[in-house]
Amino acid sequence: NPEIEDLLRDSDFHLDRPRSKGPAIQAFKEQRPYLVNDIAEIEKDLSKRSLDFVKKIGAQSFICAPVIYEGESLGVLFVDNLTSKRSLTQSDISLLAGVGSQMAVSIINAMSFQKLQESEERYRTVLEANPDPVVVYNMDGKVTYLNPAFTAVFGWSLEEWVGMKMDRFVPGENWPETKMMAQKIESGESFSGIETRRYTKKGNIIPVSISGSTYPDRNGNPMGSIVALRDIGEHQKLQAQLQRAQKMEAIGTLAGGVAHDLNNILAGLVSYPELLLMEMPEESPLRKPILTIQRSGEKAAAIVQDLLTLARRGVAITEVVNLNNIISDYLKSPEHEKLQSFYPNVKVKKDLETKLLNILGSPVHLSKTIMNLVSNATEAMSNEGMMFISTENRYIDKPIKGYDNVKEGDYVVLTVSDTGVGISPEDMEKIFEPFYTKKKMGRSGTGLGMAVVWGTVKDHKGYIDVQSTEGKGTTFTLYFPITRKEVSRDKSLISIEDYMGKGESILVVDDVEEQREIASQILKKLGYSVTSVSSGEEAIDYMKDNSTDLLVLDMIMDPGIDGLDTYKMILKLHPNQKAIIASGFSETDRVKEAQRLGAGAYVKKPYILEKIGLAVRTELDK
Repeated sequence: NPEIEDLLRDSDFHLDRPRSKGPAIQAFKEQRPYLVNDIAEIEKDLSKRSLDFVKKIGAQSFICAPVIYEGESLGVLFVDNLTSKRSLTQSDISLLAGVGSQMAVSIINAMSFQKLQESEERYRTVLEANPDPVVVYNMDGKVTYLNPAFTAVFGWSLEEWVGMKMDRFVPGENWPETKMMAQKIESGESFSGIETRRYTKKGNIIPVSISGSTYPDRNGNPMGSIVALRDIGEHQKLQAQLQRAQKMEAIGTLAGGVAHDLNNILAGLVSYPELLLMEMPEESPLRKPILTIQRSGEKAAAIVQDLLTLARRGVAITEVVNLNNIISDYLKSPEHEKLQSFYPNVKVKKDLETKLLNILGSPVHLSKTIMNLVSNATEAMSNEGMMFISTENRYIDKPIKGYDNVKEGDYVVLTVSDTGVGISPEDMEKIFEPFYTKKKMGRSGTGLGMAVVWGTVKDHKGYIDVQSTEGKGTTFTLYFPITRKEVSRDKSLISIEDYMGKGESILVVDDVEEQREIASQILKKLGYSVTSVSSGEEAIDYMKDNSTDLLVLDMIMDPGIDGLDTYKMILKLHPNQKAIIASGFSETDRVKEAQRLGAGAYVKKPYILEKIGLAVRTELDK
């Protein structure tokens, strides 16, 4: 009967009312069946709501049988005689008691299955959202699950490992701690923060910290294990950088104190021999030993100067200097000529950026840094080889993680490479320590050469990166923050009048505030009307209601859409829109695609007035 089905579907049944004397509630509470031969006999015990329900379905005689599982009432089975019209008997009650028992088991199974599904879904959600790699094993040590973070870090998917033991995952030398962890799992123990190493799919080995424990089935018996792995490579690198910085700071403090005392002692050794020699006849037999004393004193004085540099005391970083000039001056110096005479088969190739930006620095210390790097590279090649010295302007869009972590910004970058013996990973940690005496590393003459390089770069608020392969060579890359102070230019090459603006409108799109300000100031100085926005999305919104003669688009913007996608969207609003592309990276395929769509010149950051001025003027004049 559809009407009765609708009534049952829309009705709420409350079996937990303590004061009710209705047969259904009594059957539920007392856990025994109730037979009602005639509804009229119990009308006084029913609530108005219950009585209305019974009358609506037309029931006159019915049985209420409890559904019981392990002593707990789960519900009530209500059966009437509407169809059969016969009297209900004790046999019907017995039959319903059996049906109720079977129904209880079915309800419990359904509830358990639902809980299991919900539990599995909940734990799967937690595991999949975990940023650290997670592996789930059964008690035989075979994989049943890998989370997405595991695939992202190690490269393997679940399909490649499911049902298998991950023996190939473990480097041979890391089996002792791996077996110890397996034994803990087998004995039901958990563990945390055990550091070891694991292979990636590509064959690389990365350091990891592992934690794990067993998980039980619904009866509390161990069902398998969950193991979480954390890639600690970056943590170890940061820790090493911190320890290195602390060590250099401690050495610098010590060096400063020693240098101060040595300076006082050396005053006599350096000054008095010079006075004595002035008073001594040329033929005196004492001249030679006194000259030896004087030269020894001068060498000691040079060490003191290096110690003071290492201590980072009294280095004035205020002069506007051009690194190209310092490099060129050193390569013409008597010191370099002497070095070349010792190593005639070492060739030097240089590639210095023509329009290199200036830095604030100390010419003396920068010159000594270049001397030490060149000497070090030359001695690393001993017999023959090639040394490469280069400079360039470079804008770092995103921090670079290396020996030092290089922050975002504009830099003058100095690179000194050699084809020498290279540096082992063990030696790499020590190369900037004072008096490092590995002969293959080269020496500055005082034993402080590379320590001086470190101190000078740090004084200039710069960064150092070192890349080396044993037997192939080493590359030192130094990053110095640029200065925007006026620089001398060759006015005969091109006049600023050639690329002055005529009031044209320009929209600068860049996610870095400093870059927007620099570009805007340069372009305003050149006579343009400039507006700037901080993202591709903002640029698109602006262009919906405005127009501009030219876009200056940063190619890499994060978060949000990049320069190419921004240009594509703006072209839909303004076909034939003129634009130039700017980026700190080398020219990429996305830059070329933007140019195929109509964008003009690619301007490499950091911005130089002449470079961006010419690019803008050329594009506007097309």
